[in-house]
Amino acid sequence: MNLISSTVRYIGILLLIIVVVAGPLVVVRVFQIKAMIAAGENMVMPPETVTATEAKPGLWENTIASTGSLAAVQGVTVGAEVPGKVVKIGFESGDVANAGEVLVELDVSTEQAQLRSAEANLALAQANLQRARDLRQNNTNSPAELDAADAQAKQAEAQVEGIRALIQKKFIKAPFTGRLGLRLVNLGQILREGDPIATLQTLDPIYVNFALPQHRLAQLSPGTAVRVTSDAAPGAVFVGKINAISPEVDASSRNIRLQATIANGDEKLRSGMFANVEVVLTTNSKVLAIPVTAILYAPYGDSVFVIDEAKDEKTGKTQQVLRQQFIRVEGTRGDFVNVVDGLKPGQLVVTSGVFKLRAGMVVVIDNKLAPDAQLAPKPKNA
Repeated sequence: MNLISSTVRYIGILLLIIVVVAGPLVVVRVFQIKAMIAAGENMVMPPETVTATEAKPGLWENTIASTGSLAAVQGVTVGAEVPGKVVKIGFESGDVANAGEVLVELDVSTEQAQLRSAEANLALAQANLQRARDLRQNNTNSPAELDAADAQAKQAEAQVEGIRALIQKKFIKAPFTGRLGLRLVNLGQILREGDPIATLQTLDPIYVNFALPQHRLAQLSPGTAVRVTSDAAPGAVFVGKINAISPEVDASSRNIRLQATIANGDEKLRSGMFANVEVVLTTNSKVLAIPVTAILYAPYGDSVFVIDEAKDEKTGKTQQVLRQQFIRVEGTRGDFVNVVDGLKPGQLVVTSGVFKLRAGMVVVIDNKLAPDAQLAPKPKNA
C-alpha cells in the first residue's frame, strides 16, 4: 500500500509541474493564433500590376491571300537560225541586252563570196535588161526577149537579197530588251540550226500567275491592286495590278486563274520564283480590334478581363477591378483580333498574363512592358 501511495503522489507532483511549466506556453500560443487569425481577416492583398489597352474601332482593308508563280513578260531562248561557226561573242552571262544588239556573229566568208558573185550577175542582168529596152524602142527585138531579160534581172536581184538575208541571220541579235542568262556558246563552236545561245527575259515589269476560288470572281476585276512578297526579297513588298482573268474555271479545282503585272525595278524577282500574293479589295471592314494576347482561350468560350472602376467599401477609394467578359471574335490581322460581340469601344482590357488573373482582382495599370502589337508585324528572326 505504501508503494502505491508513493507512486500516486509522484505522478500527481509530475502532472502539477507539467501544468505549471506548460500552461503559460499554451496560453501564449493561443493568443498568437488568435492574433494571426485577426491579421488575416484584416489583411488586404496588394493590387496586381497589368498592362492594358482600349478596344479601338477601326477599318481593316479586305484582302485575299494566294500563292503564285512569277513569269517573265517576255522570255525566249535565243538560238541559231542557220548553221555556222561562232567567230565573235558580244555579251557575257547576265548582261542586259538592248533590242537589236548583236549577241553572236557566225562565219560569213562563204556567203560574202557568194554575194559578190550574185551582185556581178545582177549587174550583168540589169545591163542586159537596159539594152533590151533600148532595142525594143527601135523594134529591133521582140517583146519576148524583153520579158526574158526582165525576168533574169529580177532573178539575179532576188538571189542577191537571199544571200544578204542569210548573212543577216548569221548576226544573231536580241529580239527585245532584257536580261540575258548563262552563255551557252564559245568561240569556234559549230552551231546547228536551233542550237541555244542564251535565255533572254524582260524582268521589269514581271507577271505573277495565281489562282483563287470561283466564289471570289464577283470581287475581282482587271485593275484590282495586288501585293507580292517573296522569301528571295525579305521585307520587300512589290505592288501591281491584275491585268487578266481567265475566261474559264479549272474543272478539277474550281479555281479561277489570274495574272497580275508587278513592278520589279531592282529585278529582285525572277521568272519561276514562288511568291505570296495578296489581292487588295476596294472595300474595307469596320472592326473593334484588341491584341490577341488579351484573349483567354477556353473550351467553354473565349473571354477577356475588362478593367472597371469601383469604390472600396472599407476605404471609399476608387479602385480598378477586373471583370471577366466573354466575347466572340471573327478574323485576325497581324497581332490583332476583331471582336464582333461582347465588347464596346473604349473599354479597357488586360493585354498580358491573363491566364493568372481572376475576376474581382484589384489591379494597377503599367504599360512600360506592354506587348508591341502591330497590324503587320515583322519579327526580327523571320
